[in-house]
Amino acid sequence: MDLGQVGRAVGMFAVTNVDDLVLLALYLARAGAVRRVVAGQYLGFLAILVASVVGALGAGLLPPAAVPYLGLVPLFLGLRSAWRTWRARDDDEPDLGTETPSATTVAAVTFANGGDNIGVYVPVFATAGIGGTAVYAVVFLVLVGVWCVAGRFLATRRPVARGLARWGHVVLPVVLVAIGVAILVEGGAFGL
Repeated sequence: MDLGQVGRAVGMFAVTNVDDLVLLALYLARAGAVRRVVAGQYLGFLAILVASVVGALGAGLLPPAAVPYLGLVPLFLGLRSAWRTWRARDDDEPDLGTETPSATTVAAVTFANGGDNIGVYVPVFATAGIGGTAVYAVVFLVLVGVWCVAGRFLATRRPVARGLARWGHVVLPVVLVAIGVAILVEGGAFGL
């Protein structure tokens, strides 16, 4: 197992899931059923992984010279996220309801919120090969558990949760753009 790849997987998971960490903290702050939230997070993330692997397999049908251009996807998602953040700069926190969420509700929100994840994971998985994709998947699934623990921790520290809610949406677009540019440059897209 390549430690560099594990490090990249950890970094990629962290930046593409910072918004999920905020949502988890918000859910767990009022949830009486921690197991349902954790189960829902795993179900939603497994759906994201499956969609990403299927997308990467489809990308495998592309000519090798076209694969680096998949970096345009996270680049576009980052720019779109920045645009949405800029336009919604005066909005309040998302309304997550007041009831304890079910596992399926958490899974649906996790998956729906995972478009940026899929957009980033597909080109990375397409270039990582089967072994590399397996490393990413294992690291990601371990980190889902870490994220749940961190979400529970943050849920009990309101100032930290407020800080994440305030700045996570700013960090995410920057990192997505950086990932897209890195994929384009490493693959030699546009003669870079």
